Amino acid sequence: MRAQHYDEAMTLTLVPEVVHHAANAAGRDFVIGDLHGCVDALRFLLHKVGFDAERDRLFSVGDLVDRGDQCEQALELLDQPWFYAVLGNHEDALCAVAEGRLPRHRWYGIGGGWAQALPDRALAAHAKRLRELPLARTVGEGEARFNVLHAEFFGDDAELDAGQFDPAVRERMLWGRELAFKAGSPPRHALSLTYCGHTPVRELRQIGSQMFIDTGAFIPEGRLTMVEARTSRNWSISLQAARAMGAADMAFP
Repeated sequence: MRAQHYDEAMTLTLVPEVVHHAANAAGRDFVIGDLHGCVDALRFLLHKVGFDAERDRLFSVGDLVDRGDQCEQALELLDQPWFYAVLGNHEDALCAVAEGRLPRHRWYGIGGGWAQALPDRALAAHAKRLRELPLARTVGEGEARFNVLHAEFFGDDAELDAGQFDPAVRERMLWGRELAFKAGSPPRHALSLTYCGHTPVRELRQIGSQMFIDTGAFIPEGRLTMVEARTSRNWSISLQAARAMGAADMAFP
């Protein structure tokens, strides 16, 4: 299924809910946890791993914006050819404000305060770009495959690939915390390793096939975590520590 949206010219556009990527035969694939406007921490981690913009790729579990102080810089990452994000619930909230489905003050209450001075036209421009993001990305095939989505998914690879998400499933993919809070048993489905964010954890946590990698970048005692896909290698740093080591002056690859 494809999500239907209307752009400023009121022409119907079809946005794929799932985007499939071939395996990266030339370089490495990394996945970053919820960024929440903590761009300097990301700058540091990319330099730490020696990220090669010509060969490597960076996938995001969503929530680029809100709560942190570099949200517009986070949105600029969407222009990088090596950066691939999925829609997070905070991006979905931004779109809802721009489309008149959510009052601005309610968005500010969950972290959207960075946009209080942002004109409606600028907000609409951000929303137009964010509406192009899928709910999930899949990478590779077979045993080497991995998936990226925001919150959680109770299904198998075939169901994810089909993209037939009813409103309840879509809501779970953006807002669900049942699995992370252990309110139920891990789904027994043939789901490949799936990287998720949304629910902050102190350390990386795998439940069933789903790996939770949001370590609370925007929280003073939290960190931004990046993993190398399908390996045990991961790197974390707090925003404060990254800035203390000069991350603000580090250029993106």
